[in-house]
Amino acid sequence: METNASVGGGHGSQARKATASGWIGSALEYYDFFIYAQAAALIFPQLFFPSGNPKIAIVASLATYGVGYVARPIGALVLGHWGDTHGRKNVLLVCMFLMGLSTMAVGLLPTYQHIGFLAPVLLVVLRLIQGFAVAGEISGASSMILEHAPFGRRGYYASFTLQGVQAGQILAAAVFLPLAYYMDDASFNSWGWRIPFLLSSVVLIAGYIIRREVEETPAFAKEDASGGVPRSPIVEAFKYNWGDMVRVVLCSLMNVIPVVATIFGAAYAVQASYGIGFSKSLYLWIPVVGNIVAVLVIPYVGNLSDRIGRRLPIIVGALGAGLLSFAYLYAISIRNVPLAMVMSILMWGVIYQGYNAIFPSFYPELFPTRSRVSAMAIGQNIGTTITALLPALFAYVAPPGSHNVPLTIGAITFAITIIAAVAAWSARENFRVKLSDLGEPGAVPIDKLSYEALRAQSLAAGKKAIA
Repeated sequence: METNASVGGGHGSQARKATASGWIGSALEYYDFFIYAQAAALIFPQLFFPSGNPKIAIVASLATYGVGYVARPIGALVLGHWGDTHGRKNVLLVCMFLMGLSTMAVGLLPTYQHIGFLAPVLLVVLRLIQGFAVAGEISGASSMILEHAPFGRRGYYASFTLQGVQAGQILAAAVFLPLAYYMDDASFNSWGWRIPFLLSSVVLIAGYIIRREVEETPAFAKEDASGGVPRSPIVEAFKYNWGDMVRVVLCSLMNVIPVVATIFGAAYAVQASYGIGFSKSLYLWIPVVGNIVAVLVIPYVGNLSDRIGRRLPIIVGALGAGLLSFAYLYAISIRNVPLAMVMSILMWGVIYQGYNAIFPSFYPELFPTRSRVSAMAIGQNIGTTITALLPALFAYVAPPGSHNVPLTIGAITFAITIIAAVAAWSARENFRVKLSDLGEPGAVPIDKLSYEALRAQSLAAGKKAIA
């Protein structure tokens, strides 16, 4: 029988170190990225834009959130190329430094009151740097973990990348909770909001210490040693894997769910012009609880995908989360906090994880080692860029004072999740394909019995290592 070495992946400490590095690095980097999202919904309309028209201020503030995603396709091209030519470890360190420094700079920005229109201009520039930096994070971390993971457990190990992202979102929301609760509005608006951004100095130091210790993946090292690293992995990706890159773009439209849950949902619930009246401190608990549940659910869903495949959980997660968006927004519209909390947990914390926990293995399994980071990064970041422009669109089609906000936004959301589900259904199933064969034309999965035997071997080795 083939060993795990022959089908790709690793054992023991290297797989665990890579997973820990991916988890912690993603948590720290996405903390930086999502504190901006929280601030864009809760406080930036009042600080960085003219106060004469609150509707325009809300749309403009949510648009700056989306602007960060505009830079992501560019970042994907540059950082994806770097990850495929210089290694997964190196690109993750670059991402960390760019993100940390740009986030700290946001915390030092003067407001509109002090420097006028230069304030939103500088805010947009720093958001563009954030978007550029984060473009290589998920693809680099997912590829690193996948290439270290033992065969038969790639879905489980890779899911920790997104568990780290959810943990970062918990930190992003949680850091605002004591500030919003204990500080009066004047102090919070004046200087309290800056604290989460300046804490990125700690993020930067911690991330560097963690990521400098991780080793490069055996798959990339083998490509490098054999001269197989391409001069232009991006060209190879478009030449040989364009169909799967389109699938990744369409599946990544699932980012509409966290957009609805944390960005538009926050503005709808909190901004006075919508008339709902949730307090900032109260609303912040909704994404916190939803993400806590997600952190618990993700490894179980990742493990499930190693047993039944990637496509079915993604399809169920996409359609289920899309339907629940109606109920979530309706709960906000009737000012029912407990119901909004329950719907958030179901939509985002549980059902959405059918997609969220699995795409870190599903996407890189579509591509070969030589262009994996580039192909995944470009496809994913184009898709998320499209959805990140939705908060401003939502605020435009359902502005303050409009009727049927839950129906209007819910219908758009559900239509988008249907597109993602169809794209996932059209993809090939790769969870039983050897690492060295991933992304290659005509790659054949190993038979089910052999796969189960190798998976059992991996599970036993993992339990022995823990013991």
